[in-house]
Amino acid sequence: MRTETDLYVIEKVKEIRIKQGFTQEALSFALNFINVREAGPKKYNVEHLNQIAKILKCSARDFLPEKPI
Repeated sequence: MRTETDLYVIEKVKEIRIKQGFTQEALSFALNFINVREAGPKKYNVEHLNQIAKILKCSARDFLPEKPI
């Protein structure tokens, strides 16, 4: 089950991904994932967020809420 924080992170990744012009498939391919996590049951871990940040040229912190949820 996804937590409120999980959902926040997923939405931020999606928002930044779209701004950078990546489709889910393109990001998935770049990450070497079988599927992106926006619709799947799995959660991102810190290493995933770091890898995504490298690809999207942003900070992994950009995916996290500023204040605790």
